[in-house]
Amino acid sequence: MKLTALKQIIVYILFITVFQGIAQEEPLIIQSVGGLRTVKSGEIWLSHEHIIVDFIGADSIDNTSWDRDDILKQTLPHLIELKKFNVAYFVDASPQYLGRDVSLLKELAQRTGLTILTNTGLYGARKNKFIPHTAKQKTAEELAEEWLIEFKEGIEDTRIKPGFIKISVDNNDSLSPMHQKLVKAAALCHLQSGLTIASHTGKALALWPQLEILTKQGVSTKAFVWVHAQAEEDDSNFIKAAESGCWISLDGLGWEIDKHVKKLLLAKNNGFLDQILISHDAGWYDPQKREQNIQPYTPIFKRLIPLLRAKGFTSNDIMQILSINPSKAFAINIRELQAK
Repeated sequence: MKLTALKQIIVYILFITVFQGIAQEEPLIIQSVGGLRTVKSGEIWLSHEHIIVDFIGADSIDNTSWDRDDILKQTLPHLIELKKFNVAYFVDASPQYLGRDVSLLKELAQRTGLTILTNTGLYGARKNKFIPHTAKQKTAEELAEEWLIEFKEGIEDTRIKPGFIKISVDNNDSLSPMHQKLVKAAALCHLQSGLTIASHTGKALALWPQLEILTKQGVSTKAFVWVHAQAEEDDSNFIKAAESGCWISLDGLGWEIDKHVKKLLLAKNNGFLDQILISHDAGWYDPQKREQNIQPYTPIFKRLIPLLRAKGFTSNDIMQILSINPSKAFAINIRELQAK
């Protein structure tokens, strides 16, 4: 047999082997403001950022009063800069009544080429300031149904659909009735939609009752993102959270770096780097302010990654937390508890 023919056979065998391996893995599907997308491997995520945050309160907020042209002018340069760092996916964590503007997000996605995710749900922290009075009177089932309508039909009068559920609780070991209702509604919505639940939590104190509610509703903790986990100081709580199976989001990188390095080293040394998400929690155009101070979305690439490499993190480690983990975390997938 000629050498060239042998090479062709070897190449063909390798191709079939690789193809079969790929075929056995189900594609990861996400819901962006531009529609359903199949996630491409090797592309970078920012899994918790903000374009707009309006703190005026649920009963006063009016996104028709915002200066849309100024928002675009102020935020576009920061998003365009992300092309240098191969960022493809941008998760906007501003919930309804706190800055969610899905039409604006779609325009930003079209102008930048980013795949942007928005959310459904309600934000309960700060004693329910960002929940309208009408929503406070509804049951968990009624709230879940409203969120499911957004998932199935689109948000408000658009056809733009949410890519995850965003909730928030005050940081107490015993959740208020309203916040228990939010977590239950998120669980019910997840079981019908497969949308991941991201909960603004902070320290681990309020994490455990949320996981307990999810478990009672039959939802796997793998469907839950512990948001602002960097606020927790007790390393044992990180290990306990990792053992529970939830995603752990270190998302204050727009504000601090050293704390994140320590937490990432903890995750790497204890074998749960595959449950970590990192992001900046940056941006924050505030319509109530005349002067804006938009925080960039780049410290991860300019500051954190060099520090991690100096601590022994490999390229595979970095891709794990910036690409592989968020792709799995935000994939649409109903994650029920396995029956015993």
